[in-house]
Amino acid sequence: MMKKSILLTLSITLTLISGFAFSEEQGVGLDRGIGGVESLRGDTELETTRPADPMKKVPRDQVDIESSYVFQPPLIPHHIRHYEISLNANKCLSCHSWTKAKQMGATKISVTHFVNRNDEVLADVSPRRYFCLQCHVTQADAKPLVGNSFERVKSLQ
Repeated sequence: MMKKSILLTLSITLTLISGFAFSEEQGVGLDRGIGGVESLRGDTELETTRPADPMKKVPRDQVDIESSYVFQPPLIPHHIRHYEISLNANKCLSCHSWTKAKQMGATKISVTHFVNRNDEVLADVSPRRYFCLQCHVTQADAKPLVGNSFERVKSLQ
């Protein structure tokens, strides 16, 4: 039993030493103060505050962009700057609620937004679906932050 413990301890120690030596050899960002992680911040060190990226230009009204995958939350085809969404107010519901959508010419919010996490149907929007911008974003001509090879599912093409 004692031999196994010694061998296990020796094995773990050698693994840690070789991993550290490998990362030193690779020079993985240790000299730049970013801990070896290249992030969306770019080369900016964590201790440094960099200027914010410019706001994306969102056209006032535009054609809907079609969904790219099943269950994708629809994108917002209009400007929403200064829309208040708080515990006391939800500007989105002033047009998209079931009582106002027809009058405003807007899309009604989905029936899925009236179901709580216990699959109970509610008379009003479920609190977990109340903050619209958790899932929905405005349409903007924005360059992807990271590259990807995503392709739309064939049934939606």
